[in-house]
This record gives sequence, C-alpha cells and structure tokens, in this order.
Amino acid sequence: MKRITLQIFLMAVFLTGTSFGQTNPNKENLDQDRAAVLRILESYKEALQNLTTEGTLELFAEDSEVFESGGVEGTYQHYLDHHIGPELGHFNSFKFSDYTIEVKVELPFAFTTESYVYTIGLKSENGGEGKMISRKGVATSILKKMDGEWKIVKMHNSSRNNWKN
Repeated sequence: MKRITLQIFLMAVFLTGTSFGQTNPNKENLDQDRAAVLRILESYKEALQNLTTEGTLELFAEDSEVFESGGVEGTYQHYLDHHIGPELGHFNSFKFSDYTIEVKVELPFAFTTESYVYTIGLKSENGGEGKMISRKGVATSILKKMDGEWKIVKMHNSSRNNWKN
C-alpha cells in the first residue's frame, strides 16, 4: 500500500511539473523584477531625451536584436553605431509625452509594451529654425534576467503620423 501511495504521489508530481526544491516567485520578488525592468527602459528613454547613448549599451544583451519601423537593425551595438548614435547628432531635442508602459514578468523573461508621442527638434543646416517632427510610437521589448541582471534581448519600435484632432 505504501508503494502504491508513493507511486501515485510521484506520478502527480511528474504530471504537474512540480519538483522538490522548486520555488514559485512570490509577489515581492516579481514586484522587484518589474521595478528593475522599468528602470532599464526608463534609463534608455532618459538617454535619448538627453541626446546621448552613454550607458545604453549595458542595458542590452550582447546578442540583442533591434527592429525599427519594418527594418532589421541588427544588434544594439550595430544600431548604436549605424543608426541611433549618428542620428542623435542631428537633433536639437527629443522629448517623449503621453507615455504609458505595460510590463509582464514571466521569469526569466519580461515583456513590455510602451506607447508614446515623441517630438524631435531637428538642427537646421543653415542656422535657422529647425524642423519639428511629432509621431505616435509604440515599442515592444523582451528582457531576460541573466546572472541576476535584466538585459534587453529584443526591441521593436514603430511610429506613424501624430494626427491631432
């Protein structure tokens, strides 16, 4: 009888995917992870608003992938060197407004969706008033907790005209 009870118990453990020593993340840990993910994305957003990429490379995994408005940009290092880095040099300002973010943590991953309006003030080539661009944007990111640190592994952003009523 003890053997049958033990077999039933072990079968139940196997079928439910539960194992001894496995812990479920508690709410406090998930809240801490969520806050850490928010800090990563806030750091990235602040850097762009400050027209710099300083410190942003450490927010991304080395083998990250960046996608922008239908284009494959490659790793963040490639995006930094060939797209966003040089592009920021043509801006007088870069501001986000109407910003919202959703974060879902499913360890070891986190999934985010950001929506916003961004307004870019372009530098003028002739010293006059530069052009202003305002667009509605959305970004989705996948972050992974690696060696206790959150890193962006995939980021996709796109935008469209900001039609105001």
